[in-house]
Amino acid sequence: MKMRQSGFTLVEIAIVLVIIGLLLGGVLKGQELITQAKIRNVANDLNGMSAAVYGYQDRYKRFPGDDNGAAARWTNPLAVSGDGNARVGATGNAGIIDCAQSALENCQFWQHLRLAGFIGGDAATKLSPQNAVGGILQAQDGALGLSGLVICTTNLPGKIANAIDAQFDDGKPGTGQVRATNDATKLDTKLADTAAYLDDGSTVYTICKPF
Repeated sequence: MKMRQSGFTLVEIAIVLVIIGLLLGGVLKGQELITQAKIRNVANDLNGMSAAVYGYQDRYKRFPGDDNGAAARWTNPLAVSGDGNARVGATGNAGIIDCAQSALENCQFWQHLRLAGFIGGDAATKLSPQNAVGGILQAQDGALGLSGLVICTTNLPGKIANAIDAQFDDGKPGTGQVRATNDATKLDTKLADTAAYLDDGSTVYTICKPF
């Protein structure tokens, strides 16, 4: 009596492969949707900060953070005034600032905007807002070769940084009005003019743009 050998038919194998393909396609599509949402959120942060600063300037005739009338205007919670020199922090500040440990104008910048109602959050705190990828926003006077008041956003993967640069500028980290560095702590040296964003899963960027 012959024993019949059991196994998968070609039709069954084909069905399994189709299901696996659909699952992989769904995962990849979901990841792309998440990435696009992060790009939109980072872009909205930059646009929103510009609108907030212009609104503050229009109302109080000063930059937030540099506002030398802030302490007299807001007493509960108490604000700290800036020096009124039309600059937010020192020119070309060399590093990313931890606002939990700093009383610089770069940090008072966020509290002044919260007290004025231009951004959300606890008005008693000067902590920098977080972006959609776990980095922070920072405002300062000059960065990466740019002059005047700039806004920077940190910890951006290459794909997101490239998309943001292309949306606002030329898509190149070393040129134009949007510039980048892959140094996680410093803002004094931009990438080379010939550099390109790397989407390698490990390199992250800080990008800065003027208001």
